[in-house]
Parts: sequence; structure tokens; C-alpha cells
Amino acid sequence: MRVPTIVPVVLCGGSGTRLWPRSRASKPKPFIPLLGSKTLFEATLSRCKDRHLFSAPIVVIGEHHLEFAKPQAAAIAPDAQFVVEPMGRNTAPAIALAAMALEPQEIMLVCPSDHHIVDPQAFRDAAGAAAELASEDHLVAFGIEATAPETGYGYLHRGPPLGAGYEVQSFVEKPDLATALGFLADGGYAWNGGIFAFKAGTYLNELEKHRPEIAIAAAAALEKGVRSGSDIRPDADCFATISAESVDYAVMENTGRAAMIDVSMGWSDIGNWDALLRERNPANEPNVVVGPGEILGATGSMIDSDGPHVTLIGADDIVVVVDGDDVLVVARNAAQRIGEASRCRNS
Repeated sequence: MRVPTIVPVVLCGGSGTRLWPRSRASKPKPFIPLLGSKTLFEATLSRCKDRHLFSAPIVVIGEHHLEFAKPQAAAIAPDAQFVVEPMGRNTAPAIALAAMALEPQEIMLVCPSDHHIVDPQAFRDAAGAAAELASEDHLVAFGIEATAPETGYGYLHRGPPLGAGYEVQSFVEKPDLATALGFLADGGYAWNGGIFAFKAGTYLNELEKHRPEIAIAAAAALEKGVRSGSDIRPDADCFATISAESVDYAVMENTGRAAMIDVSMGWSDIGNWDALLRERNPANEPNVVVGPGEILGATGSMIDSDGPHVTLIGADDIVVVVDGDDVLVVARNAAQRIGEASRCRNS
């Protein structure tokens, strides 16, 4: 079967505050270089550069982040189109806007802009396999190989085989540790990576069935919106009436057409400083130092400083980050709590 051309839909939402102080609401993690010289947004576009497999991407983004996205996209995907949301309303409405800008038969590949993938070819192979299932009117999720009992991810429970993939038996919320260990031992579960493939028309049909109010308001926002060059700006008043809801809750957990493919591509959502430390340390060195600093008599720690020299002595599993006038010191096992800090919420 010939692989259909795929339209990458790159979602640039969220503020990435769990990577504060490097990532801030004013300039979140997709647009800053965290792993090498390329940003996560640039890496996402680069994975979809092959115009034999992928067509021009659609980037769904907020107005305040266009100043970062457009220059970064220019060298990689100068043909990109931008859907500029007047405010964030989570992923189900964002995907609806992109779907309404396409023909019903076009296949969308929904990609978060802030994920890290070690093996781009495995990603492209998976995109092709997912597109085949999507062409048969399935809504396809990427099931990421579960390599650890992660409690910060949702899971997909595999059902019966379906073409190159499987039916989705169930979507599972973030589990506690004991449940996650059971999933890993069972082997029938994969992480839900938040990457999806489906026809634009199939997605909109399912959205209209399960969340008609979102579909109606998104259509009205687009109809009353303004198109200028490569930019589409939905009407703010119409879009403001939409309740924020993720594509998982609104569509994927309700549809009878959910499918999945298994993918092993070195994936991480870089959700916090502990996750970033692990991605920066593939050789499993004792510590990681980015910028001026030294670590003595400790293991499992990281320094990330943009200026002052930092010395850490005898403190295992600690992350120290210096960004301008802001300093973060956090235990790795508390990295998920950074969003609680009032300073990072107001940055």
C-alpha cells in the first residue's frame, strides 16, 4: 500500500513551568535549546522535513510565541502554516482548528512541539504505519515502549491485532507505582505519548459526536477569523466560549475507532529536570554539568548555569539551575513539584 502524504500538526501549547527557571511562560521549553544547539521545536519540524512523506506542517500556537516559532521554522519548514490561537483551550480544540483548515481525507499527524526523540527514522516509520491505519478511518495513538514503571504518563492497553497495530482496549490514567510495575510486568501496556494520526474528517466527525459544542464553536471561530499570508487567526470571542479539554478525554477515550501502533524511538516528553538529566546523560556518567560548575563527592546530580560558577559537594541526586537572577535547587525525586513554586508561575 502506498503511504499517504501526512500533514504534521505541531502543537505549541503550555508553559513548561516544570523546567523553570530555564523554561518560562514568556519563552517555554519548545523554543529553547535544552539538548544540543537545536530547540525541541526545531527538532520536531526537522523530523517531518521529508516532503515525500510529509506535506507542509501546520503549527498551532499562541500569539505571544510566534516571535520564537517563525524564525526557527523559517530555515526548516518555510512552507509552514500557523494557526494562531487567541488563548489556550487544550488540545481537542487546537486539533479541531487544524483539521478544519484541511481537506477531510488528509491525514494529520499530531505532534507536541516539546518532545525529544532519539531515533527520527523510527518515528518516520511509525508515522507511515499509523497513516495506513488512519486511512481506514481509525484514530491512531503512538504507544511508546514502556521501559520503566513511570507514574507520570498515561498508558494504552493493547487490544486485538489490527493491521500493523492494535485496537486500543483502554486508555489508562496515570497510575500509582504498584500499578505501573504491574503494567510493566504484564507487557500489554505502552505509554501514551500524545502523538496521534487520523483523517481530518474522521477526527471532526468523532468530535461532533462526542463534544459537539467544541466542534461548533471551533468552526464558528474559524469562519469569523482572519487569514493573512501563512497565518490563520480564529475569532477570539467565539474561541473563548470553548471549554478546555484534551484530545484524550474529548475524543480518544470515547471513540470506537481508537487504534495504536507500538513505537520504540527513544522518546521522552522532557517533563521535568529529572527527565532532562537522564536525556543529557545517555552514557550514564556520574553527574552532568552544563555551563560553569563542578560536582565533587556526589553522584546523580546536575548543574545547569548560564553564568555564575556553581560548586556542588557531597549532595547526591540534586539539580541546581541558574538562569539570570533565578536559582533553583531541587531533589530529583521532587522535580514534579516545581510547578508549585509561585515564582515560576509568575515568570
